[in-house]
Amino acid sequence: MASTCSGCGPGYKTPLDAMKGPREEIVYLPCIYRNTDIQKPDYLATVDVNPQSPNFCKVIHRLPMPNLKDELHHTGWNACSSCYDDPSKRRNRLILPSLISSRIYVVDIVEPIDLFWKCGLANPHTSHCLGSGQIMISAMGDPLGNGKGGFVLLDGETFEVIGNWEQPGEAAPFGYDFWYQPRHNVMISTEWGAPKALGHGFNPADVKAGHYGRRIHVWDWTTHKRIQTLDLGEEGAIPLEIRFLHDPSAAEGFVGCALQSTVFRFYKTPASLITDILLSLDDRFLYFSNWLHGDIRQYDITDRRKPRMVGQIFLGGSILKDGPVKVLEDKELDRQPVPRIIKGKRVQGGPQMIQLSLDGKRLYVTTSLYSAWDKQFYPDLVKEGSVMMQIDVDTDKGGLKLNENFLVDFGAEPHGPVLAHEIRYPGGDCTSDIWL
Repeated sequence: MASTCSGCGPGYKTPLDAMKGPREEIVYLPCIYRNTDIQKPDYLATVDVNPQSPNFCKVIHRLPMPNLKDELHHTGWNACSSCYDDPSKRRNRLILPSLISSRIYVVDIVEPIDLFWKCGLANPHTSHCLGSGQIMISAMGDPLGNGKGGFVLLDGETFEVIGNWEQPGEAAPFGYDFWYQPRHNVMISTEWGAPKALGHGFNPADVKAGHYGRRIHVWDWTTHKRIQTLDLGEEGAIPLEIRFLHDPSAAEGFVGCALQSTVFRFYKTPASLITDILLSLDDRFLYFSNWLHGDIRQYDITDRRKPRMVGQIFLGGSILKDGPVKVLEDKELDRQPVPRIIKGKRVQGGPQMIQLSLDGKRLYVTTSLYSAWDKQFYPDLVKEGSVMMQIDVDTDKGGLKLNENFLVDFGAEPHGPVLAHEIRYPGGDCTSDIWL
């Protein structure tokens, strides 16, 4: 468990305390069968990542959902470090929003009808626990499949839908991810697109038609009102994951934009700068995964305004030397990368979801983005299944090196190849916990 001190709630007192936590031994990943030929429910996989275990790199448990074609995506906890000062709270329920079916799985099931009627929302995505003990989940659309960026509140004990977090009429045009920073009385949310446009694949015409977002929204954390919208322009189209620094007093962070692989830095006086999105708990390094280009980058952001790339590694992608794409000009590459083969398995797709160990020394990577887009851009990924890899991180000078002895092959699952997505630690991690 993350905390053993008497009288303490879940998680850690500070991000730096979390860096001293125990090494990860298992991780949880949602595994998706929607948009494959396998008619089985999505499931939550438990993977053994303890090098001393006889089950190292193996799926040791599978929890199937009771329905087909949910499209599990991201996960969150019922309680995290934001509840550290409340000894009555426990981190004992994992929240699994379903991107397509709009179900929310806990121990029991929150059916989509509750979201539809109580909140006027659908397509839940990101789940965060709040200091109050409630659970907040972002939504991407309304029940008809149109874009609508609102937020659902769940009771942290009963998991019943309470209602909307945002004030009436304050929902954003689109929704996706969010992160809050209470010391500055602010929350910022991002935009993907209208669920009816993105549900079965990507069409560039939908971007021109305005069915995808390019803005981030600033919210007053106390009044639950949207107080500012920042248009990131064409370079900022489809802003997805957003992260404040882990330091709860920081008033800056980063957002990654999918369409043109750009990253913007935001801070209290809005401005932008290319850098990354997953932050080490000491807020020293940022990590960027480029699903189409095929690389992961590590930046030293000790100087927040002048990020410095100190590590890069290619793990698949669409510009491989033996692939159909010929690179005519790339100022950063002198040659196209070669395919990545680990333990005899060729990595299909590109690096997508990333999770850093608490001490910052290991970076876990999976290769599935979203089943409809996987099928469109990397059909062999759907046929062969995704993988989870591990990268050794130099936390002194910077640098990334693939661990050639680590591979979790989700193409070898009992019911057939599956698409594993986000990575979550039992005791909290860099993307689940928020400090107050």
